[in-house]
Amino acid sequence: MVGLDWRVPLELGWEVAPAVQGNLDPAVLLGPWERIEAAALDVLDRARDRRGHIFNLGHGVLPQTDPGVLAQLAALVQERTVRAHA
Repeated sequence: MVGLDWRVPLELGWEVAPAVQGNLDPAVLLGPWERIEAAALDVLDRARDRRGHIFNLGHGVLPQTDPGVLAQLAALVQERTVRAHA
């Protein structure tokens, strides 16, 4: 397992490890929901056809992040990943 921040493409992580986690930029969570959703869906789209991905932030949660946004992001990721594997 290799943890990736937002500056490393997921594809590069899979070149060195069978599984990766990451790679949403935590600063994105400080912006409007439309930007957060687009960034999260981009990560999920890049990981869609690959096994061994854990959706995660590139470097933890910034202190000023709204906890409600984290809950909304978690719900989005869960909904999209369950739908993809159903």
